[in-house]
Amino acid sequence: MIQVYPNLFVGSQDDYEMGRNEFGSWLVIQACKEPYHRQALGYTGRAVSKDHPEYLIAKRDNRLILNLVDAADPAYIPDEIMDTAISEIHAALARGQQVFVHCNQGHSRSPAIAMLYMGTHTDVLPLSFEDARVTFSGIYPPFAPAGGTSGFLRRRWLLLR
Repeated sequence: MIQVYPNLFVGSQDDYEMGRNEFGSWLVIQACKEPYHRQALGYTGRAVSKDHPEYLIAKRDNRLILNLVDAADPAYIPDEIMDTAISEIHAALARGQQVFVHCNQGHSRSPAIAMLYMGTHTDVLPLSFEDARVTFSGIYPPFAPAGGTSGFLRRRWLLLR
């Protein structure tokens, strides 16, 4: 788990599981379908029905649980998921709450959400996507976005700035 901005931390599923009892007052964003979204909604097949009201995002106590996979194609990363995560981070930090964003390995989805938050609500990252990516990688060295996540970031960067 690495702090990337005051009170904003990014990490992996292992970080969450090892510190689960310490996150009681934090906002925890679980940016991974497996196992958390599946557990929260209780589905056993490949996916929950697209008609389910929590198909994309489930809220449980202090957790925002995202139906987010590390897709190869950016088209499979819903804007609604990323926008909601960024908005929830912003609101929690404004309340003085600590935020932990994690995905399974902590390399792609969770740091991408943190980078988008920082690009949207702070002046820490440069305007250029490539420069911002380099700067963010210096802040969070494990950052290695997969193809779809990288494409999504590139596409959304200027829209969010």
